[in-house]
Amino acid sequence: MTDPLHRELLGLALEAARRAGELLRDGRPADLGVAATKSSPIDVVTEMDIAAEKLITGYLAEHRPHDGFLGEEGASSEGTSGVRWVIDPLDGTVNYLYGLPTWAVSIAAEQDGERVAGVVAAPMRGETYHAVLGGGAFLGERPLRCRPPAPLSQSLVATGFGYVQSVRAHQADVAQRLIPRFRDIRRGGSAAIDLCDVAAGRLDAYYERGLNPWDLAAGDLIAREAGALTGGRPGTPASGELTIAASPELFGPLQSLLEQYGAWHD
Repeated sequence: MTDPLHRELLGLALEAARRAGELLRDGRPADLGVAATKSSPIDVVTEMDIAAEKLITGYLAEHRPHDGFLGEEGASSEGTSGVRWVIDPLDGTVNYLYGLPTWAVSIAAEQDGERVAGVVAAPMRGETYHAVLGGGAFLGERPLRCRPPAPLSQSLVATGFGYVQSVRAHQADVAQRLIPRFRDIRRGGSAAIDLCDVAAGRLDAYYERGLNPWDLAAGDLIAREAGALTGGRPGTPASGELTIAASPELFGPLQSLLEQYGAWHD
């Protein structure tokens, strides 16, 4: 039995993600442009990122006014309930800006610092992934399970690249060295969806450096509840330094390769 509070939080996250996904899908202006930039001129925010975050935080605050927030577009409050919402209102903003379908709404709930519920809604796929701590991971009503064992040489691995030029150059060098070791490599542009694709068995593994808490919070929980292992460098959790998600048999070999190639630094 899962905690009733966790189920309550999941229900709120599902509804908030559904509403934000509809706003983003149906309300995208034909002349959508860049509203601001973040880490570099190519790391962009659109007016729709901001509108989606306001919708999500407004809905959640209406139902749970004492919770805290951490959102990509600026939502930040401590709260007094012990629950904090970690929100990426539009993961894959550049894809969204260009009209590509690989983008998602990501919402996770933490209780006393532990992730207990997560939702990733991918409206252009017509898919919503969700999990609660100890309750398994699901795509809609279908239980998810990561892929069965395969050698690294026969594995499909996804990654992503940052927006700071020096970081991108190093990430490209690491990827070049890794490609001959895999079946193939993919770069989708949404960390949340990549993590869910590991959970759904559509990828054998995923790694990336430079993620923020809102990029990985929901997807990390969903991947783990589907049986994947997640983490960073040896002995550390997934973080901005390095995030890895893989089937249990692949996690160690992939982590060793990334450590060997120095994937966590410039």
